[in-house]
Amino acid sequence: MFWFLLIAMVVVVAAVTLVVVGGGDGGGLRDSEPDRLHDPLPEDRPVARADVDAVRLPVTVRGYRMTDVDDVLDRLGAELAERDARIAELEAALAGAHASAMGGPGLIQDGPPVLGPVPETGPAPGPGDRKSAAAAEAPGQRPDDEERA
Repeated sequence: MFWFLLIAMVVVVAAVTLVVVGGGDGGGLRDSEPDRLHDPLPEDRPVARADVDAVRLPVTVRGYRMTDVDDVLDRLGAELAERDARIAELEAALAGAHASAMGGPGLIQDGPPVLGPVPETGPAPGPGDRKSAAAAEAPGQRPDDEERA
């Protein structure tokens, strides 16, 4: 039994050695391609949330490949700057349209409309109320002084 296991092990080691060293197609092992960003951000349209979620940066020995990370961050920064500028432009246009619509003649006045002189507050003099009528005509005099005169 010992001899059988020893011969089987030698045959397996020889077969693996022939496959690895170059038995078969005569070529060796194919060089592996370096990891690259397979799904870059789209160049023909604005970046959407799904595009950012789909980005998978390739991992290298020391972490992520810096050029790929820089490319993605530069593109996202440019997209955000473009969107911020567009938002500011649209807000300015909206504020201008709002101001011109509200500043039209007769739409908004600075205060309430003035129709005439503002009446003084107080009770209106009655037809038989002589003291009240005299007080209304001469506000500097007291009604007591009028009776004395």
